[in-house]
Amino acid sequence: MKIAICGATGKMGLSVARLAHGDLFQIVGAIASSGSKHLGRDLGDLAGIGTIGVAVDAPVSSGLMGADVVIDFSTPDALVALVHAAAKQGVAIVSGTTRLHAEATKALENASKLVPVLWAPNTSVGVHILRELAALAAKALGSGFDVEIVETHHRAKVDAPSGTAGALVAAVKAARPELVETRGRDGNVGPRANDELGVFAVRGGDVIGDHTVMFLGQGERIEISHRATNRDLFARGALRAARFLKGKPAGMYTMADVLSP
Repeated sequence: MKIAICGATGKMGLSVARLAHGDLFQIVGAIASSGSKHLGRDLGDLAGIGTIGVAVDAPVSSGLMGADVVIDFSTPDALVALVHAAAKQGVAIVSGTTRLHAEATKALENASKLVPVLWAPNTSVGVHILRELAALAAKALGSGFDVEIVETHHRAKVDAPSGTAGALVAAVKAARPELVETRGRDGNVGPRANDELGVFAVRGGDVIGDHTVMFLGQGERIEISHRATNRDLFARGALRAARFLKGKPAGMYTMADVLSP
């Protein structure tokens, strides 16, 4: 299948390019920001797979030409322009861009009326399972267990808490809607309230992404964790989603759809 990559010169874009190079995929477009120092360079050379004849380009419309699916790891603002162009050209969309603003979210919703769209704050297969397990545990354990979520990322990550942590919060709150998110504790805060859902971000080193959901009861504790040791896992998930979307009718899809038997 033919794919284009948006955010092609970022760490995730290059991972997608490297893993897509082979028999199952043909890269036909590479889109980067107009200010990228890599414009005009061959994407294969940048990804370390050798020249593939696809130059990094800034115009979205030309970067999408001939693609079945576009895989996006860019920014919310870039995503808006990409989604409009992809919907107009009939190109399916897989996006792992996080921290979407209202305009980006609306653009995805509108595009899903015309083409298949999958957005996920984390395209890891394992993280999707973590969400399901967290929701199951929250429902089964109930109010007798306090819930805390801790995420750890590299020192260069600019947002906190992570988009994945937000997805875990949503999964837990779907099972226990009475919970109220609490970010950080400092000073004489008093005893923990029954309805607290603590969410904490740790930053340092080169950690790609660790997420732990803790269920703390009387005399026992359950911890469910996912640790990413290589960014390739996110690229593999995105490519799996791209294969899933090809030929699907217009609509909004999730990683749960991709992984369903």
